[in-house]
Amino acid sequence: MTPAELSRTVLHAVRRAVDDGELSVTVPERVVVTPPGPGGCGDYATNIALQLAGEAGQQPRRVAEILRARLLGECRFTDVVVTGPGFLNVSLQSTASADLVAEILRRGRRYGHVTTGFSGTAVRLRCPAEVRAVVVADALARVLRSQGDFVRIECDGRPAPEWESVLGVDVTTRGPRLITDGVLTVSPVPAPADPLPLGRDAARWALLHPAAHDRPRITGEHLVQRETNPLFRVRYAHARTRALLRNAADLGFAPESGPVHASDTAPLLAALGDHPRILAAGATHHTPDRLARHLVTVADATLPVLPAVLPLGEEKPSAAHRARLALAEAAGTVLAGGLSLLGIDAPDHL
Repeated sequence: MTPAELSRTVLHAVRRAVDDGELSVTVPERVVVTPPGPGGCGDYATNIALQLAGEAGQQPRRVAEILRARLLGECRFTDVVVTGPGFLNVSLQSTASADLVAEILRRGRRYGHVTTGFSGTAVRLRCPAEVRAVVVADALARVLRSQGDFVRIECDGRPAPEWESVLGVDVTTRGPRLITDGVLTVSPVPAPADPLPLGRDAARWALLHPAAHDRPRITGEHLVQRETNPLFRVRYAHARTRALLRNAADLGFAPESGPVHASDTAPLLAALGDHPRILAAGATHHTPDRLARHLVTVADATLPVLPAVLPLGEEKPSAAHRARLALAEAAGTVLAGGLSLLGIDAPDHL
């Protein structure tokens, strides 16, 4: 079960409680689930009871108990516990991690993309002929299209030819005319220097990683191959997952989705499960920088898991090794897919 699926399950419990007359609240559009905080337990937690308590006119813990009674019947949960002032903590069946990994590997780099066809949203993006605005508009268009939207980009002015040849952007007005309610202007804080000397990948990262209202840093730090460089960590984590797949093939075993129980995998599973929500939020709020920062989170959660993927010494590959290898492959898949949406390459060798 992914966080998005868990969110829908909790939301359904709220609707049932309202329909049964136990809660008198407006059913929210979505429920936020996160890894448990201090004092929590299980795989995921939500503060939905605290959010609804005021409108319901009941104590948060009472609201949480009402929802807990409905969630306990979910076959994919092993337990639902109320902690603190009213947090709901959910423990998933051991197959949940395997299901998530299998879903990612099935979808490949399109994991998190909308697959139900045109969503009904047509978006016209307009940007000034400034290098950061052009790159952000290009990346935003990619994220919007991943969520099923039709996008048309219009640039006020003539983009420099090298922005296309070096940075890989295309903001020339093209495609069918779209009937929309308005135009979304993409106008982030301009780049303080020419990013072209950084090359395509580092330049795009330098322009996309900061929020639109933040001033980007156009320096050689984006090219250094060390842990202080977030882009390096993301690409290094991806390359390591590919190397593990090659090494495992040499040892005669392949990835196979299965339960992973170690505590060091929980942050990675949470980050992978959160990927569809990040893409949807980036499209809704027009913030491709959210995706860039999420990829750093995925990479930082991936690297501690990798040393235990391959068997050591004379140890034979086991089901646990195959499951961890599948988890590593899933992480690499998410990193590659996310980088692709940002217009950045994910090399297999680094």
